[in-house]
Amino acid sequence: MIKIKNLHKSFADNRVLQGVNLEIEEGETITIIGGSGCGKSVLLKHIVGLLKPEAGEIEVDGQEITRLGMEELAEVQKKFGMLFQGAALFDSLTVGENISFGLRMLTGLEEREIRKRVSEKLSLVGLEGIEQLMPAELSGGMKKRVALARAIAMNPKYILYDEPSTGLDPIMADVINNLILDLQEKLNITSIAVTHDMVTAYKISDRIAMLYEGRIEEIGTPEEIRETKNSVVRQFITGSSEGPIKMKLRE
Repeated sequence: MIKIKNLHKSFADNRVLQGVNLEIEEGETITIIGGSGCGKSVLLKHIVGLLKPEAGEIEVDGQEITRLGMEELAEVQKKFGMLFQGAALFDSLTVGENISFGLRMLTGLEEREIRKRVSEKLSLVGLEGIEQLMPAELSGGMKKRVALARAIAMNPKYILYDEPSTGLDPIMADVINNLILDLQEKLNITSIAVTHDMVTAYKISDRIAMLYEGRIEEIGTPEEIRETKNSVVRQFITGSSEGPIKMKLRE
């Protein structure tokens, strides 16, 4: 389980997180929705320890991580895999080298075992036999799947997805959504996604939480979010230009 307690983070005068409280249950897929710039990716970076909060706590499997030293934090980070918004592949490395990068840096696995692990992960995302291709030779959807193979290469307990369907056409976005569901079932992992795409949110989630004005505005199952009476959440999920979010922007 991951517990986030009263988390605060500012950048200069911009108060991004203003008391986030959230519990993520083991084995679930939770999606954090919200508008651009609301702090979704900032929250992800706190969960994996890439950013430190000004106040608040984050517990990962009962261990409070915000005050850990670099070596202790590195051990916690091995529990996480992350799919970055733009795939973030190394352009100068082959597909195989991209996927094996963490394995070579952080484990003592022999070369044969590394190659086997790379092949297994590529098979899980439906891309067998492309280890020698370069990122420039891949389509956008293939890059996203290679990045997903890299995210699961270390057999993580948690996977973080930063806008998994961004930049993809609707069909390829659905392929990625199905992959997320498939990996959830096959690997029995806990998944945390951030997105503003409600098609993705409804499809992959056990629960959906909306981040608004630095706090969790509402959390519930996809069905509960669809039927919400909360005017802020309803405006966002319906994509309406009229409502309290726009009123706030006018102030």
